[in-house]
Amino acid sequence: MKKNQKKQVGGLTTKHWFGYMFGDMGGCMTFALMASIFAVYCTNVLKIDPVIMGTLTLIWTIWDAINDPMMGALMDKAFAKHHNKNGKFRPWLLRATPLLAITAIALWTVPTFFDGITALIALFSFKILYEAAYTMFNIPMGSLLSAMSKNDAERASLSSARGVGSMIGNMIPGMIGPVVIEMFGGDRSSTGYMITGTACAILGFVTCLMHYYWTEERATVADTKADDIKFTDILTVVTKNRAFLALCIHGICICTMQYLVSNISLYMYSEVYHDLTYQTLGSLLSSPFMIGSMILIPFMCKKFGLEKLIRYSLLIGGTICGGLFVAHALTDVHPLVHGVVLGIGSGFAMVSIQMQWGLVGEAIDYNDFLTGKRTEGSIYGTFNLSRRIGQAIGSSFGFYVLAWIGFDADLPVQSDATIFGLKALCVLVPAVFILGSWAAFKFVWNITPEVRAKMAAKKAFADAAPVAAEESAETTEE
Repeated sequence: MKKNQKKQVGGLTTKHWFGYMFGDMGGCMTFALMASIFAVYCTNVLKIDPVIMGTLTLIWTIWDAINDPMMGALMDKAFAKHHNKNGKFRPWLLRATPLLAITAIALWTVPTFFDGITALIALFSFKILYEAAYTMFNIPMGSLLSAMSKNDAERASLSSARGVGSMIGNMIPGMIGPVVIEMFGGDRSSTGYMITGTACAILGFVTCLMHYYWTEERATVADTKADDIKFTDILTVVTKNRAFLALCIHGICICTMQYLVSNISLYMYSEVYHDLTYQTLGSLLSSPFMIGSMILIPFMCKKFGLEKLIRYSLLIGGTICGGLFVAHALTDVHPLVHGVVLGIGSGFAMVSIQMQWGLVGEAIDYNDFLTGKRTEGSIYGTFNLSRRIGQAIGSSFGFYVLAWIGFDADLPVQSDATIFGLKALCVLVPAVFILGSWAAFKFVWNITPEVRAKMAAKKAFADAAPVAAEESAETTEE
């Protein structure tokens, strides 16, 4: 058998499931700190001016966006040239894991030993290096799903594993970070940040290694020449692969919704209800739904199929959020009702985030069917780029709209027009983006059961050809 062929023996095991779960868990152990405490670390400990931080954040965001597809294309080209016997993606995991830990520790420690411009240069440099290391780990980790799974059920199972790993990986730093920082001098002392960053990096390092050792590339890798892999291939993918285009539209819409809700929802409780504790209570009351959905999704996927499950969940989520806005327009909605209903509506939408990775794998298979090239890295990296675009829109759009609706932080009570605008911004706009994501799968996604049958037939023929050729050669030798 050729050295770039992988035997497909047996199905996914429990070890595979936990191994894949450890991937996003390990990566999020350090990445979650970027969202929770990094800004305070920069302004309160390193004393960096907020205006300078805004400029640095823009540069880091642009770098983070462009290095995703670059890393994906590099992996595809490297494997096509060298055919690494250990697989297409897992060797990159082993290379990236120590780099991710080292750069994360440096990011939270080295700048604290300097002041002024030197601290700024150290922060900028190690953040760039950390983002590069994270991309080197995240792109092969995400692309590995398509190499580990052979059908919808396996994709759904691995997508669920990634969702669980992401939840744990985000929860642990979010829980221990503030406690450790408070224990070691508060938010203006560097000690707590150093301990938190180092502890999360070490735990992430161990978990990422478990991801490497407990996963396996089970799918057959097509024999593609290095000269056939080009960095511009992704332009062809976008124009020819409608399924991938649907995923990119979905990525922009759903991430816009996700980051808009996370950045703006607090204004409902502070300006409309004047009590922030209702947000915590609403989250606690809706959390059983989120946990239950993560348990039930793999079973529901077997009944409906991955794409239909995502599409139905988005439609239900968008309808719930739209209905909540109608209720706000007609009457006064109790804050707990608002929190629980919005939590359930956005929870339905978040199913698509948890399970989208399986559809990325199917879009990769479809691209192989269309072009004869299996470029998992390029496709996954570019899909991540679309998600970064949504992140940028969601993070900035809400703040621009606050100005448009007349929000004034100095006023004890906002005007009626501003209150109505806040309700629209916190409920209606997310509903629109959720339904935009639904429309992408309803009207653009084109992988039907008939297309799946053709893909399976072509793949079966391609898998059988090398074996038949090898058996023929052995017979001739005899």
